Amino acid sequence: MQPVDFTTLTAACSELRADWLPSRTEQVYQRDRYTIAIALRTLKQRVWLEVSWHPQATRICIGEPPPRTPDTFTFSQQLIHQLGGLALVAIEAIAPWERVIDLQFARRPGENALYHLYVEVMGKYSNAILTDADNFIITAAHQVSQQQSSVRPIQTGQPYEIPPKQTGPIPSLSESQARWQERVSLVPGAIKRQLLKNYRGLSAALLDTMLLVVDIPPETTTDTLNADDWQRLFAHWQEWLQALEAGKFQPGWTATGYTVMGWGVVAPAKNIQELLNKYYTDELNKQLFSQLRHQLTQKLNNILGKLRTKAQTFSEKLQQSDQADDYRQKADLLMAYLQNWEPGMKEIILADFETGKPTAIALLPDKNAVQNAQKLYKQHQKLKRARAAVEPLLLEVQAEIDYLEQVEAAISQLDNYQTAADLQALEEIRDELIGQKYLEALEYRSRSTTDSPSTNFHRYRTPSGFEVLIGRNNNQNDQLTFRVAGDYDLWFHAQEIPGSHVLLRLEPGKVAEEADLQFTANLAAYFSRARQSDQVPVVYTQPKHVYKPKGTKPGLVIYKQETIIWGQPQIIRNS
Repeated sequence: MQPVDFTTLTAACSELRADWLPSRTEQVYQRDRYTIAIALRTLKQRVWLEVSWHPQATRICIGEPPPRTPDTFTFSQQLIHQLGGLALVAIEAIAPWERVIDLQFARRPGENALYHLYVEVMGKYSNAILTDADNFIITAAHQVSQQQSSVRPIQTGQPYEIPPKQTGPIPSLSESQARWQERVSLVPGAIKRQLLKNYRGLSAALLDTMLLVVDIPPETTTDTLNADDWQRLFAHWQEWLQALEAGKFQPGWTATGYTVMGWGVVAPAKNIQELLNKYYTDELNKQLFSQLRHQLTQKLNNILGKLRTKAQTFSEKLQQSDQADDYRQKADLLMAYLQNWEPGMKEIILADFETGKPTAIALLPDKNAVQNAQKLYKQHQKLKRARAAVEPLLLEVQAEIDYLEQVEAAISQLDNYQTAADLQALEEIRDELIGQKYLEALEYRSRSTTDSPSTNFHRYRTPSGFEVLIGRNNNQNDQLTFRVAGDYDLWFHAQEIPGSHVLLRLEPGKVAEEADLQFTANLAAYFSRARQSDQVPVVYTQPKHVYKPKGTKPGLVIYKQETIIWGQPQIIRNS
Protein backbone atom coordinates (compact mmCIF):
# COMPACT_ATOMS: atom_id res chain seq x y z
CA MET A 1 0.00 0.00 0.00
CA GLN A 2 1.36 3.41 -0.98
CA PRO A 3 1.94 5.54 2.15
CA VAL A 4 1.05 9.23 2.37
CA ASP A 5 4.34 11.05 1.83
CA PHE A 6 5.29 14.66 2.50
CA THR A 7 4.20 15.79 -0.96
CA THR A 8 0.77 14.14 -0.71
CA LEU A 9 0.24 15.50 2.80
CA THR A 10 1.19 19.01 1.67
CA ALA A 11 -1.17 18.77 -1.32
CA ALA A 12 -4.06 17.46 0.78
CA CYS A 13 -3.66 20.18 3.42
CA SER A 14 -3.34 22.89 0.78
CA GLU A 15 -6.67 21.83 -0.72
CA LEU A 16 -8.30 21.56 2.72
CA ARG A 17 -7.20 25.07 3.64
CA ALA A 18 -8.52 26.48 0.39
CA ASP A 19 -11.93 24.82 0.47
CA TRP A 20 -12.89 24.00 4.07
CA LEU A 21 -11.48 26.73 6.32
CA PRO A 22 -12.89 28.09 8.49
CA SER A 23 -15.54 25.54 9.48
CA ARG A 24 -17.56 24.64 12.55
CA THR A 25 -17.04 21.33 14.37
CA GLU A 26 -20.41 19.60 14.74
CA GLN A 27 -19.65 15.97 15.48
CA VAL A 28 -16.83 13.44 15.90
CA TYR A 29 -17.33 9.78 15.03
CA GLN A 30 -14.69 7.05 15.38
CA ARG A 31 -15.03 4.53 12.56
CA ASP A 32 -12.57 2.00 13.94
CA ARG A 33 -9.52 1.79 16.20
CA TYR A 34 -7.48 3.90 13.75
CA THR A 35 -9.87 6.42 12.18
CA ILE A 36 -12.05 9.34 13.27
CA ALA A 37 -14.40 11.45 11.15
CA ILE A 38 -14.99 15.08 12.13
CA ALA A 39 -18.17 16.71 10.84
CA LEU A 40 -17.32 20.22 9.62
CA ARG A 41 -19.89 22.81 8.59
CA THR A 42 -18.85 25.61 6.23
CA LEU A 43 -21.05 28.35 4.81
CA LYS A 44 -21.69 26.17 1.74
CA GLN A 45 -21.77 22.56 2.90
CA ARG A 46 -21.23 19.93 5.57
CA VAL A 47 -18.33 17.50 5.11
CA TRP A 48 -16.60 14.76 7.09
CA LEU A 49 -12.88 15.24 7.64
CA GLU A 50 -11.28 11.84 8.03
CA VAL A 51 -8.18 11.58 10.22
CA SER A 52 -6.46 8.20 10.37
CA TRP A 53 -3.36 6.99 12.21
CA HIS A 54 -3.49 3.53 10.59
CA PRO A 55 0.11 2.18 10.41
CA GLN A 56 -0.16 1.60 6.66
CA ALA A 57 -2.78 4.18 5.70
CA THR A 58 -2.27 7.29 7.82
CA ARG A 59 -4.05 10.17 6.11
CA ILE A 60 -6.11 13.33 6.44
CA CYS A 61 -8.76 13.95 3.80
CA ILE A 62 -12.47 14.50 3.21
CA GLY A 63 -14.22 11.13 3.46
CA GLU A 64 -17.64 9.52 3.40
CA PRO A 65 -20.29 10.05 6.10
CA PRO A 66 -19.93 7.44 8.87
CA PRO A 67 -22.46 4.62 9.34
CA ARG A 68 -25.46 5.06 11.63
CA THR A 69 -24.22 2.45 14.10
CA PRO A 70 -23.26 3.62 17.62
CA ASP A 71 -19.74 4.89 18.27
CA THR A 72 -18.32 3.06 21.30
CA PHE A 73 -14.82 4.58 21.36
CA THR A 74 -13.78 6.95 24.14
CA PHE A 75 -11.25 8.89 22.04
CA SER A 76 -13.97 10.37 19.80
CA GLN A 77 -16.12 11.18 22.84
CA GLN A 78 -13.23 13.07 24.40
CA LEU A 79 -12.66 14.98 21.16
CA ILE A 80 -16.26 16.11 20.71
CA HIS A 81 -16.43 17.09 24.39
CA GLN A 82 -13.53 19.50 23.86
CA LEU A 83 -14.01 20.54 20.22
CA GLY A 84 -17.78 20.53 19.78
CA GLY A 85 -19.02 23.89 18.50
CA LEU A 86 -15.52 25.29 17.98
CA ALA A 87 -14.20 26.49 14.64
CA LEU A 88 -11.40 24.77 12.77
CA VAL A 89 -9.35 27.86 11.93
CA ALA A 90 -6.00 26.53 10.71
CA ILE A 91 -4.33 23.44 9.23
CA GLU A 92 -0.57 23.93 9.47
CA ALA A 93 2.61 21.87 9.41
CA ILE A 94 4.44 22.14 12.75
CA ALA A 95 7.72 22.80 10.90
CA PRO A 96 8.97 22.88 7.29
CA TRP A 97 9.39 19.43 5.74
CA GLU A 98 7.83 17.65 8.73
CA ARG A 99 4.90 15.23 8.41
CA VAL A 100 3.02 16.45 11.47
CA ILE A 101 -0.10 18.56 10.91
CA ASP A 102 -1.56 20.91 13.52
CA LEU A 103 -5.35 21.29 13.31
CA GLN A 104 -6.17 24.41 15.33
CA PHE A 105 -9.57 25.00 16.94
CA ALA A 106 -10.79 28.36 18.30
CA ARG A 107 -14.13 29.89 19.32
CA ARG A 108 -14.24 31.85 16.09
CA PRO A 109 -11.92 32.74 13.19
CA GLY A 110 -9.27 35.29 14.11
CA GLU A 111 -9.02 34.24 17.75
CA ASN A 112 -6.19 32.25 19.33
CA ALA A 113 -6.45 28.47 19.22
CA LEU A 114 -7.93 26.82 22.32
CA TYR A 115 -7.01 23.30 21.22
CA HIS A 116 -4.56 21.61 18.85
CA LEU A 117 -5.13 18.23 17.23
CA TYR A 118 -1.73 17.01 16.06
CA VAL A 119 -1.86 14.39 13.30
CA GLU A 120 1.49 12.60 13.08
CA VAL A 121 1.95 10.89 9.70
CA MET A 122 4.83 8.56 10.54
CA GLY A 123 3.99 5.03 9.38
CA LYS A 124 3.67 2.59 12.28
CA TYR A 125 4.41 5.43 14.74
CA SER A 126 1.48 7.54 13.47
CA ASN A 127 -0.79 9.12 16.05
CA ALA A 128 -3.47 11.75 16.72
CA ILE A 129 -2.97 13.85 19.85
CA LEU A 130 -5.23 16.55 21.32
CA THR A 131 -3.62 19.28 23.43
CA ASP A 132 -4.82 22.47 25.08
CA ALA A 133 -3.61 25.97 24.23
CA ASP A 134 -0.51 25.42 26.40
CA ASN A 135 0.30 22.18 24.54
CA PHE A 136 -0.47 19.82 27.41
CA ILE A 137 -1.88 16.50 26.20
CA ILE A 138 -5.60 16.04 26.88
CA THR A 139 -6.02 12.74 25.06
CA ALA A 140 -4.25 10.65 22.42
CA ALA A 141 -5.36 7.98 20.00
CA HIS A 142 -2.42 5.88 21.10
CA GLN A 143 -0.80 6.59 24.46
CA VAL A 144 2.87 5.60 24.80
CA SER A 145 4.20 4.84 28.29
CA GLN A 146 7.71 5.46 29.56
CA GLN A 147 8.34 1.71 29.39
CA GLN A 148 7.28 1.61 25.73
CA SER A 149 9.45 4.58 24.74
CA SER A 150 11.90 6.44 26.90
CA VAL A 151 12.67 8.77 23.98
CA ARG A 152 9.14 10.15 23.50
CA PRO A 153 6.37 8.99 25.85
CA ILE A 154 2.89 10.29 25.05
CA GLN A 155 0.60 10.45 28.07
CA THR A 156 -2.33 12.53 29.27
CA GLY A 157 -1.30 15.58 31.29
CA GLN A 158 2.24 15.66 29.91
CA PRO A 159 3.52 18.45 27.62
CA TYR A 160 3.40 17.60 23.91
CA GLU A 161 6.83 17.20 22.33
CA ILE A 162 7.26 17.18 18.57
CA PRO A 163 8.74 14.00 17.06
CA PRO A 164 12.51 13.88 16.45
CA LYS A 165 13.37 15.78 13.29
CA GLN A 166 14.40 13.93 10.16
CA THR A 167 18.02 14.10 9.15
CA GLY A 168 19.42 15.00 5.76
CA PRO A 169 19.48 18.16 3.65
CA ILE A 170 16.25 19.94 2.74
CA PRO A 171 15.56 20.25 -1.00
CA SER A 172 15.71 23.82 -2.25
CA LEU A 173 14.74 25.60 -5.46
CA SER A 174 17.80 27.80 -5.10
CA GLU A 175 20.19 24.84 -5.29
CA SER A 176 21.98 24.68 -8.66
CA GLN A 177 21.94 21.61 -10.85
CA ALA A 178 25.68 21.22 -10.45
CA ARG A 179 25.49 21.20 -6.64
CA TRP A 180 22.45 18.89 -6.67
CA GLN A 181 24.10 16.49 -9.12
CA GLU A 182 27.32 16.48 -7.14
CA ARG A 183 25.50 15.63 -3.91
CA VAL A 184 23.49 12.79 -5.48
CA SER A 185 26.42 11.27 -7.41
CA LEU A 186 29.20 11.70 -4.82
CA VAL A 187 28.95 8.01 -3.96
CA PRO A 188 27.94 5.96 -7.02
CA GLY A 189 24.74 3.93 -6.60
CA ALA A 190 21.21 3.43 -7.89
CA ILE A 191 19.69 6.84 -8.65
CA LYS A 192 16.50 6.19 -6.66
CA ARG A 193 18.41 5.07 -3.57
CA GLN A 194 20.86 7.97 -3.80
CA LEU A 195 18.08 10.56 -3.95
CA LEU A 196 16.31 8.97 -0.98
CA LYS A 197 19.56 8.95 1.03
CA ASN A 198 20.56 12.51 0.29
CA TYR A 199 17.35 14.54 0.68
CA ARG A 200 14.41 14.81 3.05
CA GLY A 201 10.77 14.84 1.98
CA LEU A 202 11.08 12.15 -0.67
CA SER A 203 9.28 8.83 -0.95
CA ALA A 204 9.69 5.72 -3.07
CA ALA A 205 6.36 6.33 -4.84
CA LEU A 206 7.26 9.95 -5.71
CA LEU A 207 10.63 8.94 -7.15
CA ASP A 208 9.12 6.02 -9.06
CA THR A 209 6.79 8.39 -10.94
CA MET A 210 9.50 11.04 -11.37
CA LEU A 211 11.94 8.52 -12.86
CA LEU A 212 9.17 6.94 -14.95
CA VAL A 213 8.28 10.23 -16.63
CA VAL A 214 11.95 10.95 -17.49
CA ASP A 215 12.44 7.34 -18.69
CA ILE A 216 15.20 6.42 -16.25
CA PRO A 217 14.91 2.99 -14.53
CA PRO A 218 15.15 3.37 -10.72
CA GLU A 219 18.10 0.97 -10.49
CA THR A 220 20.19 2.92 -13.01
CA THR A 221 23.49 3.81 -11.32
CA THR A 222 24.48 7.46 -11.09
CA ASP A 223 27.78 6.91 -12.92
CA THR A 224 25.92 5.67 -16.04
CA LEU A 225 23.63 8.70 -16.41
CA ASN A 226 24.53 11.09 -19.20
CA ALA A 227 24.16 14.88 -19.22
CA ASP A 228 20.75 14.73 -20.87
CA ASP A 229 19.48 12.29 -18.20
CA TRP A 230 20.66 14.62 -15.43
CA GLN A 231 19.09 17.63 -17.15
CA ARG A 232 15.68 15.97 -17.56
CA LEU A 233 15.71 14.64 -14.02
CA PHE A 234 16.68 18.00 -12.53
CA ALA A 235 13.91 19.73 -14.49
CA HIS A 236 11.33 17.44 -12.90
CA TRP A 237 13.04 17.84 -9.52
CA GLN A 238 12.45 21.57 -9.77
CA GLU A 239 8.90 21.02 -11.05
CA TRP A 240 8.23 19.08 -7.84
CA LEU A 241 9.66 21.86 -5.63
CA GLN A 242 7.70 24.53 -7.50
CA ALA A 243 4.47 22.60 -6.98
CA LEU A 244 5.18 22.40 -3.25
CA GLU A 245 5.94 26.12 -3.06
CA ALA A 246 2.93 27.22 -5.13
CA GLY A 247 0.51 24.64 -3.72
CA LYS A 248 -0.53 23.59 -7.23
CA PHE A 249 -0.91 19.85 -7.80
CA GLN A 250 -2.31 17.46 -10.39
CA PRO A 251 -3.92 14.44 -8.70
CA GLY A 252 -4.40 11.29 -10.71
CA TRP A 253 -4.25 7.51 -10.77
CA THR A 254 -1.07 5.71 -11.82
CA ALA A 255 -0.62 2.10 -12.89
CA THR A 256 0.38 1.12 -9.35
CA GLY A 257 -1.33 3.71 -7.13
CA TYR A 258 -1.73 7.48 -7.26
CA THR A 259 0.22 10.72 -7.62
CA VAL A 260 -0.46 14.38 -6.90
CA MET A 261 2.21 15.52 -9.38
CA GLY A 262 0.51 14.49 -12.62
CA TRP A 263 3.38 12.12 -13.50
CA GLY A 264 2.54 8.74 -15.03
CA VAL A 265 -1.18 9.38 -14.74
CA VAL A 266 -3.42 6.80 -16.43
CA ALA A 267 -6.67 8.43 -15.22
CA PRO A 268 -7.25 11.89 -13.71
CA ALA A 269 -8.84 12.45 -10.30
CA LYS A 270 -11.43 15.10 -9.51
CA ASN A 271 -9.47 16.35 -6.51
CA ILE A 272 -6.95 15.19 -3.92
CA GLN A 273 -9.59 14.48 -1.27
CA GLU A 274 -11.52 12.11 -3.51
CA LEU A 275 -8.28 10.48 -4.65
CA LEU A 276 -7.02 9.74 -1.14
CA ASN A 277 -10.40 8.69 0.18
CA LYS A 278 -10.99 6.21 -2.65
CA TYR A 279 -7.45 4.81 -2.68
CA TYR A 280 -7.18 4.11 1.04
CA THR A 281 -10.79 2.99 1.42
CA ASP A 282 -10.29 0.46 -1.38
CA GLU A 283 -6.89 -0.72 -0.15
CA LEU A 284 -8.08 -1.20 3.44
CA ASN A 285 -11.25 -2.89 2.21
CA LYS A 286 -9.11 -5.30 0.16
CA GLN A 287 -7.17 -6.20 3.29
CA LEU A 288 -10.34 -6.67 5.35
CA PHE A 289 -11.96 -8.66 2.54
CA SER A 290 -8.99 -11.00 2.18
CA GLN A 291 -8.65 -11.57 5.94
CA LEU A 292 -12.37 -12.11 6.50
CA ARG A 293 -12.75 -14.42 3.51
CA HIS A 294 -9.83 -16.53 4.74
CA GLN A 295 -11.24 -16.64 8.29
CA LEU A 296 -14.73 -17.61 7.14
CA THR A 297 -13.46 -20.22 4.69
CA GLN A 298 -11.26 -21.84 7.35
CA LYS A 299 -14.06 -21.82 9.90
CA LEU A 300 -16.57 -23.30 7.46
CA ASN A 301 -14.13 -26.01 6.41
CA ASN A 302 -13.64 -27.01 10.06
CA ILE A 303 -17.37 -27.02 10.85
CA LEU A 304 -18.30 -28.89 7.66
CA GLY A 305 -15.51 -31.43 8.25
CA LYS A 306 -16.92 -32.28 11.68
CA LEU A 307 -20.50 -32.40 10.41
CA ARG A 308 -19.59 -34.70 7.51
CA THR A 309 -17.79 -37.03 9.90
CA LYS A 310 -20.86 -37.06 12.13
CA ALA A 311 -23.12 -37.73 9.13
CA GLN A 312 -20.87 -40.60 8.06
CA THR A 313 -21.10 -42.14 11.54
CA PHE A 314 -24.88 -41.89 11.51
CA SER A 315 -25.04 -43.39 8.02
CA GLU A 316 -22.94 -46.35 9.14
CA LYS A 317 -25.26 -46.91 12.10
CA LEU A 318 -28.25 -46.86 9.78
CA GLN A 319 -26.56 -49.40 7.51
CA GLN A 320 -26.07 -51.62 10.54
CA SER A 321 -29.74 -51.21 11.48
CA ASP A 322 -30.67 -52.43 8.00
CA GLN A 323 -29.58 -55.86 9.29
CA ALA A 324 -32.29 -55.80 11.99
CA ASP A 325 -34.67 -57.97 9.96
CA ASP A 326 -31.89 -60.51 9.35
CA TYR A 327 -31.54 -61.01 13.12
CA ARG A 328 -35.32 -61.47 13.51
CA GLN A 329 -35.50 -63.96 10.63
CA LYS A 330 -32.62 -65.98 12.08
CA ALA A 331 -34.28 -65.97 15.50
CA ASP A 332 -37.56 -67.18 13.93
CA LEU A 333 -35.70 -69.97 12.11
CA LEU A 334 -33.97 -71.05 15.28
CA MET A 335 -37.23 -71.16 17.23
CA ALA A 336 -38.90 -73.13 14.42
CA TYR A 337 -36.13 -75.75 14.34
CA LEU A 338 -35.32 -76.11 18.03
CA GLN A 339 -35.08 -79.85 17.53
CA ASN A 340 -32.04 -79.40 15.26
CA TRP A 341 -30.01 -77.70 17.96
CA GLU A 342 -27.39 -79.73 19.85
CA PRO A 343 -25.46 -78.64 22.97
CA GLY A 344 -22.11 -76.94 22.28
CA MET A 345 -22.97 -75.94 18.71
CA LYS A 346 -21.19 -72.79 17.44
CA GLU A 347 -23.17 -72.63 14.21
CA ILE A 348 -26.34 -74.15 12.81
CA ILE A 349 -27.43 -74.22 9.18
CA LEU A 350 -31.18 -74.10 8.53
CA ALA A 351 -33.32 -73.78 5.39
CA ASP A 352 -34.84 -70.30 4.81
CA PHE A 353 -38.66 -70.20 5.13
CA GLU A 354 -39.24 -68.57 1.76
CA THR A 355 -36.35 -69.52 -0.49
CA GLY A 356 -35.36 -72.80 1.09
CA LYS A 357 -31.71 -71.81 0.79
CA PRO A 358 -29.40 -72.80 3.64
CA THR A 359 -28.86 -70.01 6.19
CA ALA A 360 -25.92 -70.12 8.60
CA ILE A 361 -26.67 -68.86 12.13
CA ALA A 362 -23.80 -68.19 14.57
CA LEU A 363 -24.48 -69.54 18.08
CA LEU A 364 -23.03 -69.09 21.53
CA PRO A 365 -22.00 -72.62 22.60
CA ASP A 366 -22.70 -71.96 26.31
CA LYS A 367 -26.35 -71.04 25.63
CA ASN A 368 -29.25 -73.22 24.49
CA ALA A 369 -31.31 -72.64 21.34
CA VAL A 370 -33.98 -70.53 23.02
CA GLN A 371 -31.38 -68.33 24.71
CA ASN A 372 -29.60 -67.84 21.38
CA ALA A 373 -32.90 -66.92 19.74
CA GLN A 374 -33.67 -64.44 22.50
CA LYS A 375 -30.29 -62.82 21.97
CA LEU A 376 -31.02 -62.45 18.27
CA TYR A 377 -34.45 -60.91 19.04
CA LYS A 378 -32.78 -58.43 21.40
CA GLN A 379 -30.27 -57.50 18.71
CA HIS A 380 -33.18 -56.94 16.30
CA GLN A 381 -34.96 -54.64 18.77
CA LYS A 382 -31.76 -52.74 19.54
CA LEU A 383 -31.09 -52.02 15.87
CA LYS A 384 -34.73 -50.95 15.32
CA ARG A 385 -34.46 -48.50 18.22
CA ALA A 386 -31.14 -47.25 16.81
CA ARG A 387 -32.77 -46.48 13.45
CA ALA A 388 -35.59 -44.55 15.11
CA ALA A 389 -33.03 -42.51 17.08
CA VAL A 390 -30.45 -42.02 14.34
CA GLU A 391 -32.66 -41.13 11.37
CA PRO A 392 -33.77 -37.71 12.72
CA LEU A 393 -30.21 -36.97 13.82
CA LEU A 394 -28.91 -37.69 10.33
CA LEU A 395 -31.62 -35.50 8.79
CA GLU A 396 -30.69 -32.68 11.17
CA VAL A 397 -26.98 -32.95 10.38
CA GLN A 398 -27.67 -33.16 6.66
CA ALA A 399 -29.81 -30.01 6.86
CA GLU A 400 -26.91 -28.21 8.55
CA ILE A 401 -24.53 -29.43 5.86
CA ASP A 402 -26.89 -28.25 3.10
CA TYR A 403 -27.16 -24.82 4.72
CA LEU A 404 -23.42 -24.40 5.26
CA GLU A 405 -22.68 -25.59 1.73
CA GLN A 406 -25.00 -22.84 0.53
CA VAL A 407 -22.98 -20.35 2.60
CA GLU A 408 -19.76 -21.86 1.27
CA ALA A 409 -21.00 -21.38 -2.30
CA ALA A 410 -21.80 -17.72 -1.59
CA ILE A 411 -18.27 -17.15 -0.23
CA SER A 412 -16.67 -18.92 -3.19
CA GLN A 413 -18.45 -16.51 -5.55
CA LEU A 414 -16.93 -13.57 -3.67
CA ASP A 415 -13.45 -14.51 -4.83
CA ASN A 416 -11.96 -11.02 -5.30
CA TYR A 417 -12.60 -7.55 -3.92
CA GLN A 418 -13.80 -5.13 -6.59
CA THR A 419 -16.18 -2.74 -4.84
CA ALA A 420 -17.28 -1.94 -1.29
CA ALA A 421 -20.40 -4.03 -2.01
CA ASP A 422 -18.21 -7.16 -2.07
CA LEU A 423 -16.92 -6.50 1.43
CA GLN A 424 -20.41 -5.67 2.65
CA ALA A 425 -21.76 -8.94 1.24
CA LEU A 426 -18.98 -10.86 3.01
CA GLU A 427 -19.65 -9.04 6.28
CA GLU A 428 -23.33 -9.95 5.97
CA ILE A 429 -22.32 -13.61 5.65
CA ARG A 430 -20.20 -13.26 8.79
CA ASP A 431 -23.10 -11.64 10.66
CA GLU A 432 -25.45 -14.37 9.42
CA LEU A 433 -23.13 -17.10 10.76
CA ILE A 434 -22.87 -15.24 14.07
CA GLY A 435 -26.67 -15.02 14.20
CA GLN A 436 -26.93 -18.77 13.49
CA LYS A 437 -24.48 -19.45 16.37
CA TYR A 438 -21.77 -20.92 14.16
CA LEU A 439 -19.36 -18.09 15.02
CA GLU A 440 -18.58 -16.09 18.13
CA ALA A 441 -18.89 -12.35 17.53
CA LEU A 442 -15.76 -11.64 19.58
CA GLU A 443 -13.62 -13.76 17.23
CA TYR A 444 -13.97 -11.22 14.46
CA ARG A 445 -12.73 -7.65 14.31
CA SER A 446 -15.50 -6.11 12.32
CA ARG A 447 -17.26 -3.02 11.23
CA SER A 448 -20.89 -3.31 12.20
CA THR A 449 -23.26 -3.83 9.31
CA THR A 450 -26.81 -2.59 9.25
CA ASP A 451 -29.62 -4.63 10.78
CA SER A 452 -31.43 -5.06 7.47
CA PRO A 453 -29.79 -6.90 4.57
CA SER A 454 -28.35 -4.75 1.81
CA THR A 455 -29.80 -4.58 -1.66
CA ASN A 456 -26.50 -4.31 -3.56
CA PHE A 457 -27.39 -7.37 -5.66
CA HIS A 458 -25.46 -8.32 -8.78
CA ARG A 459 -27.30 -6.64 -11.67
CA TYR A 460 -27.39 -7.68 -15.33
CA ARG A 461 -29.49 -6.98 -18.44
CA THR A 462 -30.92 -9.70 -20.69
CA PRO A 463 -30.78 -9.43 -24.50
CA SER A 464 -34.26 -7.84 -24.46
CA GLY A 465 -33.21 -5.35 -21.78
CA PHE A 466 -34.91 -6.96 -18.74
CA GLU A 467 -33.14 -6.53 -15.42
CA VAL A 468 -31.71 -9.58 -13.63
CA LEU A 469 -30.97 -9.42 -9.88
CA ILE A 470 -28.72 -11.95 -8.12
CA GLY A 471 -28.28 -12.37 -4.37
CA ARG A 472 -24.74 -12.27 -3.01
CA ASN A 473 -25.48 -14.19 0.21
CA ASN A 474 -28.32 -16.00 2.00
CA ASN A 475 -29.87 -12.93 3.56
CA GLN A 476 -29.85 -11.15 0.20
CA ASN A 477 -31.36 -14.28 -1.37
CA ASP A 478 -34.27 -14.14 1.08
CA GLN A 479 -34.61 -10.39 0.54
CA LEU A 480 -34.69 -10.89 -3.22
CA THR A 481 -37.17 -13.77 -3.21
CA PHE A 482 -39.64 -12.65 -0.55
CA ARG A 483 -39.47 -8.86 -0.58
CA VAL A 484 -38.21 -7.66 -3.96
CA ALA A 485 -39.86 -10.21 -6.27
CA GLY A 486 -43.07 -9.08 -7.95
CA ASP A 487 -46.04 -11.01 -9.32
CA TYR A 488 -44.77 -10.88 -12.91
CA ASP A 489 -41.12 -11.82 -12.21
CA LEU A 490 -39.49 -15.22 -12.69
CA TRP A 491 -37.36 -16.91 -10.02
CA PHE A 492 -34.34 -19.02 -11.02
CA HIS A 493 -32.02 -21.37 -9.08
CA ALA A 494 -29.58 -24.14 -9.92
CA GLN A 495 -31.46 -27.41 -9.35
CA GLU A 496 -30.47 -29.07 -6.04
CA ILE A 497 -27.12 -27.26 -6.14
CA PRO A 498 -26.04 -24.55 -3.66
CA GLY A 499 -26.16 -21.16 -5.34
CA SER A 500 -27.71 -17.72 -5.55
CA HIS A 501 -31.37 -16.87 -5.99
CA VAL A 502 -31.80 -15.13 -9.35
CA LEU A 503 -34.73 -12.89 -10.29
CA LEU A 504 -35.74 -11.95 -13.82
CA ARG A 505 -37.73 -8.71 -13.50
CA LEU A 506 -40.70 -8.47 -15.85
CA GLU A 507 -43.21 -5.66 -16.20
CA PRO A 508 -46.96 -6.34 -16.55
CA GLY A 509 -47.76 -7.51 -20.07
CA LYS A 510 -44.10 -8.25 -20.94
CA VAL A 511 -43.02 -11.77 -21.89
CA ALA A 512 -39.46 -13.04 -21.69
CA GLU A 513 -38.03 -14.39 -24.95
CA GLU A 514 -36.18 -17.71 -25.09
CA ALA A 515 -32.89 -15.79 -25.20
CA ASP A 516 -33.82 -13.95 -21.98
CA LEU A 517 -34.63 -17.21 -20.18
CA GLN A 518 -31.41 -18.82 -21.38
CA PHE A 519 -29.33 -15.80 -20.37
CA THR A 520 -30.85 -15.82 -16.88
CA ALA A 521 -30.35 -19.58 -16.58
CA ASN A 522 -26.69 -19.12 -17.54
CA LEU A 523 -26.34 -16.58 -14.72
CA ALA A 524 -28.04 -18.90 -12.21
CA ALA A 525 -25.63 -21.67 -13.24
CA TYR A 526 -22.63 -19.33 -13.02
CA PHE A 527 -23.58 -18.09 -9.54
CA SER A 528 -23.77 -21.62 -8.15
CA ARG A 529 -21.36 -24.25 -6.92
CA ALA A 530 -21.46 -25.82 -10.40
CA ARG A 531 -19.79 -22.77 -11.96
CA GLN A 532 -17.04 -24.88 -13.57
CA SER A 533 -19.47 -27.34 -15.24
CA ASP A 534 -20.39 -27.21 -18.93
CA GLN A 535 -24.12 -27.60 -18.33
CA VAL A 536 -26.14 -27.13 -15.14
CA PRO A 537 -29.84 -27.93 -14.60
CA VAL A 538 -31.63 -24.72 -13.58
CA VAL A 539 -35.24 -24.44 -12.42
CA TYR A 540 -37.45 -21.40 -12.82
CA THR A 541 -40.92 -20.62 -11.54
CA GLN A 542 -43.04 -17.72 -10.40
CA PRO A 543 -42.04 -16.24 -7.01
CA LYS A 544 -45.47 -17.13 -5.57
CA HIS A 545 -44.51 -20.82 -5.93
CA VAL A 546 -41.38 -20.40 -3.76
CA TYR A 547 -41.86 -21.04 -0.04
CA LYS A 548 -39.81 -20.84 3.12
CA PRO A 549 -40.91 -23.40 5.74
CA LYS A 550 -41.11 -22.09 9.29
CA GLY A 551 -37.78 -22.29 11.10
CA THR A 552 -35.75 -22.79 7.92
CA LYS A 553 -32.29 -21.25 7.90
CA PRO A 554 -31.55 -18.21 5.68
CA GLY A 555 -31.43 -18.85 1.95
CA LEU A 556 -33.11 -22.27 2.03
CA VAL A 557 -36.48 -22.59 0.24
CA ILE A 558 -38.76 -25.09 -1.43
CA TYR A 559 -40.54 -24.55 -4.75
CA LYS A 560 -43.10 -26.13 -7.04
CA GLN A 561 -44.50 -25.86 -10.58
CA GLU A 562 -40.94 -25.37 -11.82
CA THR A 563 -39.61 -25.65 -15.35
CA ILE A 564 -36.12 -27.01 -16.02
CA ILE A 565 -33.71 -25.29 -18.40
CA TRP A 566 -30.03 -26.09 -18.90
CA GLY A 567 -27.70 -23.25 -17.93
CA GLN A 568 -24.28 -22.80 -19.51
CA PRO A 569 -22.02 -21.01 -17.01
CA GLN A 570 -19.02 -20.96 -19.36
CA ILE A 571 -20.81 -18.38 -21.53
CA ILE A 572 -20.88 -15.96 -18.57
CA ARG A 573 -17.37 -17.02 -17.54
CA ASN A 574 -15.95 -16.21 -20.98
CA SER A 575 -17.93 -13.02 -21.60
